[in-house]
Amino acid sequence: MSIASWPESERPREKLLSQGAATLNDSELLAIFLRTGIKGVNAVELARRLLQEFGSLSALLAAPLPAFKAKRGLGEAKYAQLMACTELARRALSEQLKLGDALSSPQQVRDYLRLSIGRREVETFVVIFLSAQNRLIEVEEVFKGTLTETRVYPREVLRRALRHNAAALIIAHNHPSGVSEPSSADRVLTDTLKRALELVDIRLLDHFVVTGGHAESFAERGWL
Repeated sequence: MSIASWPESERPREKLLSQGAATLNDSELLAIFLRTGIKGVNAVELARRLLQEFGSLSALLAAPLPAFKAKRGLGEAKYAQLMACTELARRALSEQLKLGDALSSPQQVRDYLRLSIGRREVETFVVIFLSAQNRLIEVEEVFKGTLTETRVYPREVLRRALRHNAAALIIAHNHPSGVSEPSSADRVLTDTLKRALELVDIRLLDHFVVTGGHAESFAERGWL
């Protein structure tokens, strides 16, 4: 059944305009992005199938081009549009962090990190440099590693913090395995970095372990 034949209040685009984007489910939002379905399948049903096949919305957003193109109804043009939407969201979150207090908006920090590194195929270590008012100065991907580990050098983190004249840091790294539980090595690294930063009066506010669906906070666990 084509979407055009649905009651107007149930059509995704009309529903969004009358009730707001937050009222739509993932399939309806994705259907608006897709615009059209394929033969015998409307856009909402196609969106629902894609979400089931990829496993989640975040997995779809992080899919590499070959996997994306392998699905009926998808191609390079839609992939480019989807990547552009994801990057726009990441940049909008970055702007919000620059304008506000990072500690007062932990969910924005989580969302930014998940969009930035949550679905990376190798471990990536990120440092968020903050001012004395906890406002964003810069975000840098400082180290990259393998599927299972990243070598992090505290001296390099310290050097960059001093270069940015940062008063505080939030650090983060992803787990390509999809498991956000911090390892014992993660805890040792955090303690080492915290002690090194304290020598130059820089605060370590948090360490996030990030996956596509979650960002685990050391501060919330009382480990900082």
